Amino acid sequence: MNKNILLCGVGGQGTVLASKLIASAAMEKGVPVMSAETIGMAQKGGSVFSHLRLGENLFSPMIATGEADIIIGFEPAETVRMLPYLKKDGVVIVNSHPIKPVTSSLSNTSYSGEEMIAYLQKHVENLVVVDCNKACEELGSSKVVNMVLLGAAVKSGEIYLEKEDIKNAIRKRVKPSFHELNFKALDYINESAK
Repeated sequence: MNKNILLCGVGGQGTVLASKLIASAAMEKGVPVMSAETIGMAQKGGSVFSHLRLGENLFSPMIATGEADIIIGFEPAETVRMLPYLKKDGVVIVNSHPIKPVTSSLSNTSYSGEEMIAYLQKHVENLVVVDCNKACEELGSSKVVNMVLLGAAVKSGEIYLEKEDIKNAIRKRVKPSFHELNFKALDYINESAK
C-alpha cells in the first residue's frame, strides 16, 4: 500500500498535528512513512503544508506534481494552490470556510472563499466540501477543524486508516483533557450524516 497525502492550510488550523497523527497511526500499523512540512509564517496565518508518503520503496518525502492521492485542505485558497499535486482521479477534502489572507486584509480586498470552492467543484471530480464552521459550532470549539477533516479523510477510504487508528494516535500525542473533544470531532461526519 502506497499513499501520497497532502495537507494544506494556514497557521493555527492544526494542519501539522493532523499530519503527525496520520504518520503516527500509519507507523503503528507497520507502514513506513516519509514526511516533509513547510510551516512558513505559521503564527501569522501563513501557508502551512505537509507532504506525507506512506508505503514501501519511498526515496523522497516530497510528493511529485500529479501524484497526490488525496489533498486535505483546511482553507479553500490553499487547497486550490496545491491542486497541481493531485493525481487525475485523486480526492480533495476541503473546509468550506476561508481564512482571509494577510495580503487581502492589508489591501482591504474581499475574499469569501466561494470562488475557490466553485473552482474546485469545476476541476475536481472527487470533491468533499465540509462545513467546518458548522461542525465547530456544534462541537463547541473552534479548534477541531483538523479532527473533523481527518474524520472525513478516514471516511473517504483514501488514507487506508480507520478511526480507531487515529484515536490511538490521539491518545499518544494529545493531552488527555482533549481526547474526548477530538474523538467527537473525528466522528462528526458520520454523526452529522444520520
